[in-house]
Amino acid sequence: MSLPQHVAIIMDGNGRWAKQRFLPRIAGHRAGVESARQVVKNCAKQNIKVLSLFAFSSENWRRPVQEVSYLMELFLTGLEREVSMLHDNNIQLRFIGDRSRFSEKLSKKIAEVENLTNANTGMVLIIAVDYSGKWDIWQAVRKLACEVSQGTLQGSDITPEMINNKLSFADLPDPDLFIRTSGELRISNFMLWQLAYSELYFTDTLWPDFDASELEKALAHYAGRERRFGYSSEQLSELICSNNG
Repeated sequence: MSLPQHVAIIMDGNGRWAKQRFLPRIAGHRAGVESARQVVKNCAKQNIKVLSLFAFSSENWRRPVQEVSYLMELFLTGLEREVSMLHDNNIQLRFIGDRSRFSEKLSKKIAEVENLTNANTGMVLIIAVDYSGKWDIWQAVRKLACEVSQGTLQGSDITPEMINNKLSFADLPDPDLFIRTSGELRISNFMLWQLAYSELYFTDTLWPDFDASELEKALAHYAGRERRFGYSSEQLSELICSNNG
């Protein structure tokens, strides 16, 4: 089975999972952490090179203060608890997003775990926190604008490749497979630039119920797709034959 190099997931449905069980929303988030743990292990076993998890969007700051505070605490305790396991399994952990609103304690812990796992050569695990695709493009363009203002770059010389190189995780492949749980059919401002040619997979399964068998369904869906990147099927076949010849 053809496997994606990079899987990106919007982990949606924690609140609804809790509501169905007459539990507080925080119980759903807690269950969602366990699902994330299992997905990380299963992707590593499948030799997926990069796994990106959308943990907290820039828009999520609009949620009730108590829920946001709990989520920030959950990130912190999760890092403290999981970093040893990730490091022992040769997983490199990266965070993408705007860190300016994080507490000093959380920012320090993020830097610590990134430094600890930086040299690891196994799967790269990307956690998107206070992230949005629009923010990512904005910060990339802003960097290029600074170079123009400093006279080291002409505005007319800016290319799509230059923008791409200023985006988060520019050194890694773009997502091949995008997964969203809970039945919502949108990408919700996640990796807008990088998802241009990703295969999209939507499932009604709520995130806390997304287990190894659900991951296999998504991977099987991906394996059955023909990725043409703008070429026709005939052109793609010729390219494959010429590359193999």
